[in-house]
Amino acid sequence: MTHVLNFVDGSPADAGGSLTLTDPATGEAFGTSVLSGQSEVDKAMTAAARAFRTWRRSTPAERQGALLRLADALETRAEEFAGAEVRETGKIRDVVLAEEIPECVSALRFFAGAARQLEGTAAGEYLDGHTSVIRREPVGVCAQIAPWNYPLMMAVWKIAPALAAGNTVVLKPAETTPSTAVLLARVAAEFFPAGVFTVLCGDRETGRALVRHPLTDLVSITGSTRAGIDVATVAAADLKRTHLELGGNAPLLVFPDVDIADTAARIVGAACYNAGQDCTAGSRVLVHADVHDEFVTELTKAAAAQRPGVDYGPLNSRAQLDRVLGLLARLPAHARVETGGTAPGPGFQLSPTVVTGLHQDDELVQEEVFAPVLTVQAFTSEEQAIELANGVPYGLASSVWTRDVARVARVSRDLDFGCVWVNTHGPLTAEMPHGGFGHSGHGKDLSAYAFAEYTRVKHVMTRFG
Repeated sequence: MTHVLNFVDGSPADAGGSLTLTDPATGEAFGTSVLSGQSEVDKAMTAAARAFRTWRRSTPAERQGALLRLADALETRAEEFAGAEVRETGKIRDVVLAEEIPECVSALRFFAGAARQLEGTAAGEYLDGHTSVIRREPVGVCAQIAPWNYPLMMAVWKIAPALAAGNTVVLKPAETTPSTAVLLARVAAEFFPAGVFTVLCGDRETGRALVRHPLTDLVSITGSTRAGIDVATVAAADLKRTHLELGGNAPLLVFPDVDIADTAARIVGAACYNAGQDCTAGSRVLVHADVHDEFVTELTKAAAAQRPGVDYGPLNSRAQLDRVLGLLARLPAHARVETGGTAPGPGFQLSPTVVTGLHQDDELVQEEVFAPVLTVQAFTSEEQAIELANGVPYGLASSVWTRDVARVARVSRDLDFGCVWVNTHGPLTAEMPHGGFGHSGHGKDLSAYAFAEYTRVKHVMTRFG
């Protein structure tokens, strides 16, 4: 049986408790991880604070070199990382190797470059007889909490900008998916000083202990809106900085000038990628009434063709599967399941699901589902489409499907989401920011904007003459 340890101050470390690890593709337990308590949190934070004293003074070139070597090692050991990722998530191995790990490598290399490309106000004499200089400095010890939908990728998205800026990191992976984060820390120890990158396994209480800890300077979480509110509430008691990348409920606005079959197939792909367990996943299809029936037919056909366990993997856990099945069981009488809504097994598989006839205030429209489930609503005008799209608490991602360039300009301006895709849904790149509004949180992952999240700005003024 596998037993996953913490990685603290450059070495593996045990803890008193344990958590069961389950393969979601089979539903069978295959191992355990340690469950960290207050003692383990104290040791990890102390080591990270000690390491920060010297790491903060490393040069950008030194930080770049370490990140580039980590990127090369991840690329070289891709098969090993993929094995650990697939065992705990049930993902399709070829997708992890062809798409997810290359994106992780790309992000590490991007932030390695960002470490040496600081921007800010030019030094100068803004007051007679005084010279002003702006310093951009690391924040300190960053407590980071990663989710279970992309365990390795989200770990990379968090540690890369933080380490590039000169911070130290204590990362808590999700309790169901700790292995790739621990493996990443073990590999990173070859290139980073002890204590710079720590991984603590544990549950929600472990995360709360990290947030509360007096040595924590910044808290970053990717997770549900509920978890983000919990983190923000605890952090507020000590005025800690927070970076919250939370839930989403993305609308896809389909206008009548599109290729119906092609657009339906692409939207189903966006909904089923990673079993829909993505905060940017295509969720709410808003389609013009003129083509609604035709589009539903094509959408249903494309969804029914998706094969659970072959084209995408299972949901993360029995609890997640039961939650989604509960949402579908509570559908109002006016809703209709066009296809799917079943759990075919083995493990925690869910069939691709299309639901029509819903109203804007229905639970399935308002809640983030986090599964391969699409809802469909009709609209008759741009104004109504925008109103429906914006009529949820989330504001992370959206997409517009049309050939009309002027319509794209109007609609993208009025959509209240951190990302608007046009005639596609889902692609991300390290150079562009990812983050939302409202109940989707605040702050950005990826891009130079994420690098800035992990720095603080200091003004130094010197009188001369």
